[in-house]
Amino acid sequence: MAQREFPGFTLKSSAIREGSRYTALIASHPADGSFPSYFAVYENRSFRYEDSAAEAAEKALGLVLGVDDDGAPAFAEGETGFDDDRTDDADD
Repeated sequence: MAQREFPGFTLKSSAIREGSRYTALIASHPADGSFPSYFAVYENRSFRYEDSAAEAAEKALGLVLGVDDDGAPAFAEGETGFDDDRTDDADD
């Protein structure tokens, strides 16, 4: 589990079991001590192994640009985190 500090929030990566599969998530913990919020990442994929889901969550945490007022992690426009759907704009 990795974590990053942002103004007013600490974000932590994690994985949670849902049935027989795992989901990658980011937990947003407010600095004021109120209840955390949980945000699934890579929602259109599930993982067979907890380690794979945790690794994906850590990758997503590294892609976070900031945190919205409600604690939601903010990513670059169009960022999916999936390497298989990247296009190389350098040739344009």
